[in-house]
Amino acid sequence: MELFTNGNTVKLRSHLDKYLVAENDQKHIRQSRKGGYTRLSVWTVETVVGKPNLIRLKSCHGTYLTASSKPLLLGMTGEKVTQTESSNNPMDMQTHWEPEADGVSVKLKSWCGKWMKANGGSPPWRNTVTHDEPQTSRTKNWLRWDVIAVDDLGNMTDGYESSVSSPVSPSLTSLGFWSAPGSPVNAAKSKKGLGRFASFGLRSMPPRWTPTKLKTLSFKEKETVSAMEIFQNAKAIRIRSSHNRFLAAKDDEVTVKQKKKGSTKNTQWTIEPVRGSNNVIRLKSCYGKYLTAINERFLIGAKGKKVIQLMPIQLDSSVEWEPVREGSKILLKTRNGRYLRANTGPPPLRKSVTHNKRHSATQESISWEVDVVEILRNPLFMEEMEVTPSPKKSRTPPPHRKPSKSPLSVSHTMTPSFVSDISDSYYAESPLKPDGRTIYYRIANKRHVEEKSTGGHVFSFKGTTVAELTQILREETCLEDVVVCTRSPLNGKLLPLRLQLPPNNEPLHVVLVPSRGRH
Repeated sequence: MELFTNGNTVKLRSHLDKYLVAENDQKHIRQSRKGGYTRLSVWTVETVVGKPNLIRLKSCHGTYLTASSKPLLLGMTGEKVTQTESSNNPMDMQTHWEPEADGVSVKLKSWCGKWMKANGGSPPWRNTVTHDEPQTSRTKNWLRWDVIAVDDLGNMTDGYESSVSSPVSPSLTSLGFWSAPGSPVNAAKSKKGLGRFASFGLRSMPPRWTPTKLKTLSFKEKETVSAMEIFQNAKAIRIRSSHNRFLAAKDDEVTVKQKKKGSTKNTQWTIEPVRGSNNVIRLKSCYGKYLTAINERFLIGAKGKKVIQLMPIQLDSSVEWEPVREGSKILLKTRNGRYLRANTGPPPLRKSVTHNKRHSATQESISWEVDVVEILRNPLFMEEMEVTPSPKKSRTPPPHRKPSKSPLSVSHTMTPSFVSDISDSYYAESPLKPDGRTIYYRIANKRHVEEKSTGGHVFSFKGTTVAELTQILREETCLEDVVVCTRSPLNGKLLPLRLQLPPNNEPLHVVLVPSRGRH
């Protein structure tokens, strides 16, 4: 993906000749003509690790252009485009944009398949920016943006026009979207190019930039990342279907479906390597069950077979999936040659997931996009598979856990012995005895009701004080405003854990309660 180059600074100009501007409140995005001469309109391009077709756009405030899920106006389809601070979550999919060439302009597709749109008309629409789907042929032009490369950002100050070399990024010329002034291609196609500008409503564009042969961006052009390389560097992922729904594990801990909202825990899948194989993975849900292809028909008379979440007594090929790349999409193939498929249509097919044989008519339904949620610190595929097994085993952390920055150690971090020890015995029902104290915890809501969606989690704690335990739990769950509580053995009520931990490293069951919810 070479439409935008990593580290390049650009401006984006809408069909209204207004620039995309990040306001000083570091929250709102708007269009502005005067703002195009200030730093507020300058965006730095960052490519997404492992997904070269996606970019992030960072403003002069250090915030990122974000496709939120909040509607601009109640009852309307357009959703807000905002700016957010994503430094604590660099893999936030809402800050990911996929550029697509459209003649001499560019369209930016958001994480949910919608397009960034420059709105016009009367207030409150005027100068707003949303991500939306074009409703009419007239509004299709509202999705097009001109890319302007900024040459000298250092000399650019608020209120003054910046030094600009051309209305396109330098990388666009190398792709053949634009030709240089005075070039043979430019001279031969200038008249034809002006006609195209007129049809796009871009009459204000200087005539010396004319389009050459239109090319469609494809993942196959100068492709450097294979399907397995994406999964090797990832610890947890989300998988999005062609219907813009996410693969989700239902709370019955059996059913698998498609879900529109991708921010919940049950849309996250933890990746596990398969020992002895370099091209196969397992996918584990937040409930600790594996994505499994079983040999049972989804409906009588239908060809698709069920996909469920299951913890088998012995791990076999039914829980193994082979990622296959086709263009910018990923296909997940079972060991018997069938493919994970996202169904659509009337119930009961709607939102269901099956595994089917491949057919040209259903190619789109077996194509998926992978969003990396958590990256491995030390990818342990391939070479680490050959490490001699260690007698000491470790446990995988819950899918929602993040790498801790605390100096206090937690014993379930991934080590080379983890991969080499993967075997059927590793997944036995009885947990392995960890070093230190075993902590079992759940997350409750403000009414002290323990949420089933979070499940129960366990880890080994080597600290000695309540303060250390509270710090570890807050960092590992990314919940800052919580109190660590235990249940009273007398009445079962939750009481804050304040004094000291039980002696002799005895196991401890705790519940995390929002501080505003305690009495």
